Amino acid sequence: MKPSRKQTVGHQERFYRLKCQPQGLVAFTVRVKETDLWILAERDLAEPALEAVRRHRRGLEAYLHQVPEALESLSPLPDDPLAPPLVKAMLKAGKSCGTGPMAAVAGAIAQAVGEDLLRLSPQVVVENGGDLFLAAGQDLTVGLWAGASPLSGRLGLKIGAGDMPVCLATSSGTVGHSLSLGRSDAAVVLARDGALADAAATALGNRIRDRGDLGPALAWASAVPGLKGALAVLGDRLSAWGGLTLVET
Repeated sequence: MKPSRKQTVGHQERFYRLKCQPQGLVAFTVRVKETDLWILAERDLAEPALEAVRRHRRGLEAYLHQVPEALESLSPLPDDPLAPPLVKAMLKAGKSCGTGPMAAVAGAIAQAVGEDLLRLSPQVVVENGGDLFLAAGQDLTVGLWAGASPLSGRLGLKIGAGDMPVCLATSSGTVGHSLSLGRSDAAVVLARDGALADAAATALGNRIRDRGDLGPALAWASAVPGLKGALAVLGDRLSAWGGLTLVET
């Protein structure tokens, strides 16, 4: 089985953002090329968020120019001590999950920008196309969108304030433009590390082509160091492992 990388095609209308209710937080959007972030903070931090995105993207783009195989590789690449911190996180996550480094890019950027903004706001949520960095002083419920699955929109993941900061990543073989070699409607991973969560969600989704794959795929996730929990949806079936709290929405 081959791992996969993330691919993005322009900016999509992310309708699910319209359904979010940020209690006491200010919502704003930051877009730079393929990066499209929806951010919650205690005040409008669009300008510092934009600068953070540009800074992290500059390092990433310079590295991809120097090491073009990092953009296209579907397999892990070696660690590079000269890579910028964002890329080091992506390379490490790829090695842990058997993916190319770009499978971790959305989660890595969400966490990097979120941690930058925490210096300016005690509460920050960054959403990057289904990959989230969560650091709030209140419990949050993240809705589960799984395309045409009958479970889509009916369940959510409750994240306790005491468990944050934490990262949540989602991959799908039926929703969105990200490259996936599986057929899952949703593959979701919870971890402290955003790059790891993103790469693991991709690798988890790659392993699911029919219902019989759900159990083995979640068993694989349970063996990856650093993951806190995972779930996968295929049609009307859901399988989960670890420290996830599912609630009806």
